[in-house]
Amino acid sequence: MQSSLLRPLSLLSKRTLATVAKPHGAATTKLYINGEFIESETDQWIPLHNPATNEIVTYVPQATPRELKEAEDVAKSAFKTWKKSTILSRQRIMFELQALIRQNMDVLASSIVTEQGKTFADAKGDVMRGLQVVEANCGIPTLLLGEKLPVSSGMDTYNFREPLGVTAGIAPFNFPALIPLWMFPLSIACGNTMLLKPSERAPGTSMILTKLAEEAGVPKGVLNVVHGGVDTVNFLCDAPSVRAISFVGSDIAGKHVYERGSKNGKRVQANLGAKNHGVILPDANKNHTLNQLVGAAFGAAGQRCMALSTVVFVGETNEWLPE
Repeated sequence: MQSSLLRPLSLLSKRTLATVAKPHGAATTKLYINGEFIESETDQWIPLHNPATNEIVTYVPQATPRELKEAEDVAKSAFKTWKKSTILSRQRIMFELQALIRQNMDVLASSIVTEQGKTFADAKGDVMRGLQVVEANCGIPTLLLGEKLPVSSGMDTYNFREPLGVTAGIAPFNFPALIPLWMFPLSIACGNTMLLKPSERAPGTSMILTKLAEEAGVPKGVLNVVHGGVDTVNFLCDAPSVRAISFVGSDIAGKHVYERGSKNGKRVQANLGAKNHGVILPDANKNHTLNQLVGAAFGAAGQRCMALSTVVFVGETNEWLPE
């Protein structure tokens, strides 16, 4: 079963992630390891084009095995001290991070427009949804409350929530701000460390968020960012120190990550493609409903997991179909 999943993923990577030699002096996307933005030593680069102009914005590295291992080792080492940090100190960093994101919303949105191709308004919505996750994350002391239950005379049961260890996040191209912000803030607020792999098609937003996290007070080694395609994904699935993986993306890649990561004893949550239904009831306003259906199905060119693919017309609304 694993080989059948590996093959299409490999073919997909060759078709969409062809690496090239980087021209001398060309702009590159850096790795972020142990609190430092560093130039990759790789000779495999993925050109990233502006969707509006087709101009090359940057070259994204396929991180080398040595660089990936260094990021893993750094995250493992940082966890030893980070897990002992107080919940209030981690909450304070979340307060600072949400403020910095709000202050830099236009900068983040501009990066999404350039690399991913959304309109500026849509890109700001992407950032805003991610900001809301960080704001909710500021309530982390409540989210991590334990439990106590007296089960009989002289006997109590206790439940404690403890950090897991090194975690990994693999993000897609369609929401360059929202989905990385689903991943690394909550992980590190819980006392874990993180290896984040943003999409090689839109990594710039994650790099800006990483800089903001550093300014917010995230210590060196707690958050690390690595780049690349299938080789980087497979490394995260296999790395002994990685205890859990969060993935958002396509069905083929997600099934591969789930199977490979699970076989290596990791907790894996994989959010894949979805089939979303709109149910139209007889009392619906016709014009308003049709406009909403168009937006739900074709907004963001349909490149989002909640894009509507099926509509169920109930009762007399069936008469709308010819129109």
